Amino acid sequence: MNDTIEAANKNIKKIVKKMVVTYKDWQEWLPYALYAYRTTVRTSTRAAPYSLVYGMEAVMSLEVEIPSLRVLIESELKEVKWTKMRYEQLNMISEKRLAAICHHQLYQNRIARAYDRKV
Repeated sequence: MNDTIEAANKNIKKIVKKMVVTYKDWQEWLPYALYAYRTTVRTSTRAAPYSLVYGMEAVMSLEVEIPSLRVLIESELKEVKWTKMRYEQLNMISEKRLAAICHHQLYQNRIARAYDRKV
């Protein structure tokens, strides 16, 4: 598990390095780097960590300022329809997680085979 954490920290550190101007202002950019990291689709699971936790894609702040079709559709719904849709989405979360776990296991096997061939 520590390897996974170290890999995530390394990636977040790379993102922050690209964003900061001087080394003193890294803490101001950290929330943006974390948001970018959490909403980016991973190769190993074919899903973003945010979508695996919450069961839906993250709404970007730009989509709120300049309304996208997704935001407009959700805002036009009545409460009953929205509640029904949300309940259906929550039921789909477990299926998405299972699919991500299966894909991750296949990905690990593929990486292990490639490593074994090399060694």
